[in-house]
Amino acid sequence: MSLLAGLKILDFSTLLPGPYATMMLADLGADVIRIESATRQDLVRSMPPLDEDGLSATHGHLNRSKKSMTLNLKLEESKEIIHSLLQEYDIIIEQFRPGVMERLGLGYEDLKKINHGLIYCSLTGYGQTGPFRNRPGHDNNFLALSGVMDYSRRKEGVPPTMGIQIADIAGGSLHSVIGILAAALHREKTGEGQHIDVSMTDTAFSFNAMYGPGYLVKEVEPKPEELMLNGGIFYDYYETADGRFFSVGSLEPQFLKLLCEALEIPDLFQRALSEDTLDQQSFKQKVKDIFLSKSFEEWLGVFNEDFDGCVEPVLSFAEAAEHPQIQARQMVVEVPKSDGTTQRQIASPIKFSTAHPVYSHVGAGLGEHTEDILLARGFTAERIGEWKEKGVFS
Repeated sequence: MSLLAGLKILDFSTLLPGPYATMMLADLGADVIRIESATRQDLVRSMPPLDEDGLSATHGHLNRSKKSMTLNLKLEESKEIIHSLLQEYDIIIEQFRPGVMERLGLGYEDLKKINHGLIYCSLTGYGQTGPFRNRPGHDNNFLALSGVMDYSRRKEGVPPTMGIQIADIAGGSLHSVIGILAAALHREKTGEGQHIDVSMTDTAFSFNAMYGPGYLVKEVEPKPEELMLNGGIFYDYYETADGRFFSVGSLEPQFLKLLCEALEIPDLFQRALSEDTLDQQSFKQKVKDIFLSKSFEEWLGVFNEDFDGCVEPVLSFAEAAEHPQIQARQMVVEVPKSDGTTQRQIASPIKFSTAHPVYSHVGAGLGEHTEDILLARGFTAERIGEWKEKGVFS
């Protein structure tokens, strides 16, 4: 049996944070129905590249194993359908701005009257309270307000534009999953439901776990390139002669010793251990100069699979997907499509001793399961036809 078999979720989210969260839950066996608009489609559905069947690779990945149902949430008939689904699907995740679901008559206080055990997760940029509660925002905005980006840049540089969405996924998606599973465990013990309020700005602020406490306790402000983990010492990225990069994370003395030996500067080991800023910068400059003396391929020969000193190449995604470690961990999987073929996707990263992820199918067509879901709830084909004519599903 799948680990989360029995968890039934209605997903009112779009784009990345909510869908990533429900993908994680679906991978572990939860039954997820996406409630979508037929007229205001999720932009991820058309996000390139598209496969040979016109399916967005990103949509196929983020929405795998989920059913898709279209509803016009402004119509009373849609509320009737949702109320019926709540008898069985008693977990909701929604990503609207605060107040939107309430105006539709689908807020937590409205729906818990239908099912007292309802778990209702609201995932937003700034949360359900505070002066920014209704403010729009994106990943870089949440990271900017959290204080993280100021000391994650070079001293004379602009904050980096990240290739991944840290606040969205590590902040919004993962914390939503944690909140939902914690609430489900609480409900199992007490029968009580829960409203979960996840703010991506809150979660990004909580990522200041290493250096934020120093400011809160002793007012030591973290500064760019002045800390152990942000470029203040040799822990950093180094360019090779041909413009590629290596990461050096050899912090512990035993790893640092191996680094110095590999770079043929064992005499500088003590300088690298020094707490003196000048010694640190002198050592770091030496490491920079040495890395620039060889090509990426040459350094791969030095820092090979037998090297045990926390130095790794900066890989492209294509290289990462083919890396022996990623391959050994089976992090690329084939997920079924409706025509009998498969689509390559990123696998669930969580490994269990007695259970395996569920990859039922790639992201479904818009509203693909609407009629099947309604028939399973006992609604007649005649009634479904009437709703169709009235535009309930559009």
